Amino acid sequence: MNEVIGIMLLGGALLVFSILASVLSNRLGAPLLLVFLCIGMLAGEDGILGVEFDNPQLSFFIGSLALAIILFDGGMRTHKERFRVALWPAISLSTLGVALTCTITAAGAVWLFSLPWPTALLIGALLSSTDAAAVFGIFQSRGVTLKQRVASTLEIESGTNDPMAVILTMTLTTALATGASLDLSSLGLNVLWQLVIGLIAGWLGGQAFILLVRRIPLDFTFVPLLAAASAILVFALTAKANASGFLAVYLMGFLIGNARLPQLVHILQVQDGLTWLGQILMFLILGLLVTPSHLMDNAALSLSVALILIFVARPIATLICLLPFSFPWREQLFISWVGLRGAVPIILALYPWLSGLEDQALYFDVAFFVVLISLLVQGWTMTPLARWLGLEVPPTPEPTQRLPLETLPSGDPMEVWAFPITKDSLAFEHRWDELTFTHQPCFVGIIRNLAWIQPEHTRQFIEGDNVLVMGRAADMESVSRVLASTDKAKQLQESDFFGAFSLHAGLSLREVAQFYPLGELPEEKAALSLSDFFARKFHRRVVVGDYLNVGSVTLTVRQVDEQGNIESVGIKES
Repeated sequence: MNEVIGIMLLGGALLVFSILASVLSNRLGAPLLLVFLCIGMLAGEDGILGVEFDNPQLSFFIGSLALAIILFDGGMRTHKERFRVALWPAISLSTLGVALTCTITAAGAVWLFSLPWPTALLIGALLSSTDAAAVFGIFQSRGVTLKQRVASTLEIESGTNDPMAVILTMTLTTALATGASLDLSSLGLNVLWQLVIGLIAGWLGGQAFILLVRRIPLDFTFVPLLAAASAILVFALTAKANASGFLAVYLMGFLIGNARLPQLVHILQVQDGLTWLGQILMFLILGLLVTPSHLMDNAALSLSVALILIFVARPIATLICLLPFSFPWREQLFISWVGLRGAVPIILALYPWLSGLEDQALYFDVAFFVVLISLLVQGWTMTPLARWLGLEVPPTPEPTQRLPLETLPSGDPMEVWAFPITKDSLAFEHRWDELTFTHQPCFVGIIRNLAWIQPEHTRQFIEGDNVLVMGRAADMESVSRVLASTDKAKQLQESDFFGAFSLHAGLSLREVAQFYPLGELPEEKAALSLSDFFARKFHRRVVVGDYLNVGSVTLTVRQVDEQGNIESVGIKES
């Protein structure tokens, strides 16, 4: 009994300390996951508390469960337009890119340390998967929003490259454990089975959950729990069939997130907490599992592999995989740099351990060391690099609170939104009837000094008011552009990024040239609309933040609809 209480005390204390340490991490600019990992190491065998933990089975169980929840959450937050923007580049990176990263990393290890090829390839396979949760957790904590094409590519790649890394790791581990030679044909069939069955299981699981939620009148408090339980069930069933459970839960999440369910807001709120809990637990227990003093036994190999991976393998793989898609060099450089390694390589490194391979500690220690280097070097620099390369865009405005009205029978999900009014709000010192909306919401009133003031009694909005409106979930962004607060830093950022004026995308360059110095324009070029001009210059779907220099001005895409058509363009002098 005392032992159980002691474990609960230790676990609770580590969780509390990790969560509180996140405040200090944000101020120092350190990646949160690195903080959780270090706390686990400090509590471990060589650390302050000296906790002896040597249970790879439990670590593998917790890590796999956490990864399933994280990928499920990532799928729900991946919108359909992101697939239209970056599906094929991301698939190229998650398949060919994984194979290239594995091979180049292995070749470097063989060349520098004369490792046997099977051992070197297994090390490369362990480290070939990137971590979307680590990447976007860092950007979220810094308040940075990336251009959609870059963010979508990284997000989809990280959600779909785990299956390839798992397949390579399992195949190479089996070959080393049994002494069998690698059979490329059987490897290809295994890859095909994992991907196809994973996709089928994810599609069936997603459709079944959507149908269940729409047909059965569940209390909204149970729906998020049902979502998480269903994801775990689909993951386990798919893995039982020797297919990719990670791919299945990612696709399942994507289908649920894009099904316009009125309960989605509640699901995402609960998932947000579960995802962070999963990441904290995963990194804490992996930190406890490692023995820091043992890491130095293979420090030379680990450091060399990390440098090869970061500065050679990932950049070459990115360049080759994105070559057919005409990505700007700035975006290619950034994508090659932020191939951040997180928990996945450490979890995969437990396969050789659990399989009883010789030198099992070598794989785990190398993977752990490389993840530490990746979080330190790449994790600490990706935010300033994104800003230096001009890949940051102003964040999308949104309400501070959303309340779904799932009990109302409506073809489109309805929600109530709350918008706090500050001096920087467009609605500040205006009445409701003075505001103009693209999609008119219903004004519910305001909360002022803890009291609800009904619409007929309100006058001008003042600082400190919370404006309540009701509208369709699909119209939230357009309503937020009028009511959401924007602090002065963000206003300056938008003005600096897009320019002070916005032009309709249907205007021709000739019409724009009447007011702005575009220089000499050939007749054919002058007749082009702004939308067509960008379409000709970019041989792929245009996204917010794409820009072109014409004469002495810079044209920047400001708004794009769901079909990828440009709606407005910002203009400023270069």
